[in-house]
Amino acid sequence: MVLIGAGSAMFTRGLVADVIRQAWTGELRLVDLDPVALAAAERLAAKMLAQRGHGRVTLRASLDRRELLPGATVVVCTIGVGGRRAWEQDVLIPRRHGVFQPVGDSVMPGGASRALRMIPAMVAIARDVQELAPAALFFNYGNPMSATCRAVRLATGADMIGLCHGVNHCAGLLAGLLDVPATEFCYNALGVNHLTWFTEAGRVGGGSLMPRLREIAAARCAAADPRFAGTFLTPDGSWPAGDVPAGAADPLSWELTAELGAFPAPQDRHITEFFPHLYSREGAYYGKTLGVDAFSFEGTIALGDQEFARLRDVAQTAAPLPEEFFNSICGEHEQVTDIVDAIRSGTPRVFSANLPNCGQIPNLPADAVVESPAVTVNGTLKPLPQAPLPALLAATLASRLHWIELVVEAALECDQAKFAQALFLDGCLASPAAARRLAGDLLAAQQPFLPEWRLP
Repeated sequence: MVLIGAGSAMFTRGLVADVIRQAWTGELRLVDLDPVALAAAERLAAKMLAQRGHGRVTLRASLDRRELLPGATVVVCTIGVGGRRAWEQDVLIPRRHGVFQPVGDSVMPGGASRALRMIPAMVAIARDVQELAPAALFFNYGNPMSATCRAVRLATGADMIGLCHGVNHCAGLLAGLLDVPATEFCYNALGVNHLTWFTEAGRVGGGSLMPRLREIAAARCAAADPRFAGTFLTPDGSWPAGDVPAGAADPLSWELTAELGAFPAPQDRHITEFFPHLYSREGAYYGKTLGVDAFSFEGTIALGDQEFARLRDVAQTAAPLPEEFFNSICGEHEQVTDIVDAIRSGTPRVFSANLPNCGQIPNLPADAVVESPAVTVNGTLKPLPQAPLPALLAATLASRLHWIELVVEAALECDQAKFAQALFLDGCLASPAAARRLAGDLLAAQQPFLPEWRLP
């Protein structure tokens, strides 16, 4: 397995823990362009394998992916071009234009800006995979998921599979709310990454639990807004002290469930960005401000910096790693080893995956990359056919998929006008002129990561 973007230390830690727990045999190859991040990831992985690997997995690392791709049977990409420092500009620059984002990695100006950096890099990686490891299973975890996977397939034809743990995470949440053991919980979730609708939920062998879920949604919506106070990540990267009231978080998710009859994954931190018209007053959100004191963006960045520093320091010490490093943890890595095992063993299993729409969601655009159930069969993941989405749910997705297509064109063509048009189409700016101004500021800030662009 080749992990490209291994400097994402939490992903690397989770992946190595899964490899150890599932007793894989083979070679893990780590790639990152940042020598400091790569060295930290390599030391951490080596320490984990030495402590628990029992000699089954060997390790290599390189700054050059072409050195490590030959012979690969699995390639996993987790890159984030420009890292957290570039990501900060995706969010903080739009803030100066009155646009507030809690994440800024999938849609809105932050998602579009990130796409300009990610798409050329991922297209180049895909071409190397096609040349040097053409038979490898090829997975992407990088955001913006739908735009990145669509661009790679459009530009190269590479059979890239997009994975995200958001649906998995929400399935666990809903199972708990509906008092169903996770092993007995069954569901259907369809949409676009970071706005995927749970249209069915129930117990294996039992009836639908969607009526009960809608009752829960109605009860939560009937409570007063003050119950949401104090439940969000704070700017220093910590969670507020004290108990969080049951059902206090994610008010938009519950309002949409009550109104539309389906639950949106992965909840408010991401889905609010698909409805920017709801927060036109400087990010106003239930008495708070998106990205500031509701899902603090600075808190997210601080946590990332702190976690990287902690993992780097732990990797450098001589002391054994604590048990927590080998436990199953929630994170983006969590499906990939299970998928590979199912494919290798020929066991049909269903996972949530991002794949081109070849009819699995019949009332969404063909070839758009959608998130839906897919089964391990014939050496890959194949999407399972679905009934059409209800019209209102389809409408929340269709316009966004057309926006994604425009972003992909802007990134592949290095077209500043199309980038500005995408920012305007997104719905968070008042005029095309405002979109052009924001586009210019973002392109100027990200210029070091856009070598193909001809910028003033």
